[in-house]
Amino acid sequence: MKKITLLLGAFISLFIISCEGPAGPPGFDGLNGEDGQDGQDAIQAQVFEVDNIDFDYDAGNNLYSYLITFSDFTSFEVFESDAVLVYRYDGTIEFQDNSSADAWSLIPQNFFLPSGTIQYSNAHTYKDVEIFIDGNFNLSNLNPDFTDNQLFRIVILPSEFAAAKMDKSNINAVMKTIGIKNEDVPRFTVQ
Repeated sequence: MKKITLLLGAFISLFIISCEGPAGPPGFDGLNGEDGQDGQDAIQAQVFEVDNIDFDYDAGNNLYSYLITFSDFTSFEVFESDAVLVYRYDGTIEFQDNSSADAWSLIPQNFFLPSGTIQYSNAHTYKDVEIFIDGNFNLSNLNPDFTDNQLFRIVILPSEFAAAKMDKSNINAVMKTIGIKNEDVPRFTVQ
């Protein structure tokens, strides 16, 4: 009798579970992202160059600095969570096959001089980035090759892409990831 009751209970449960009722109300529509290549969302990044930078010396703090305000060079909205990468132009490299390539270094970047060590570094907010030259000796007579007529490339990445696995020290890898070609990077010259 117990087996029959158990078997009958199982059939009744299956019958109730397998029944369909009226469809419920539809859910909310999700937000539509921007379409990118291969159906992926486009990376909202910004890249620009600032040329002819001459650093200002601050004797009280023994450092050089230069402030780049984003709104002076782009209308791109920068958020507090965005990453700002700063690359210093090191020059053009000529290869044996007569080709050439621009050399860029992600800062911080160190130089070991006979007088001591200097370092290019930066600090940023969502409105600007300040680039510094700091050192462990008196910088008042630092060679102008380090302070005058400098070229920097600024890359602004949304935080979710800045955390992605990419070699940020390799500017070509970063540019490829965000889908921007070197010829598309605007260059602004400081007067």
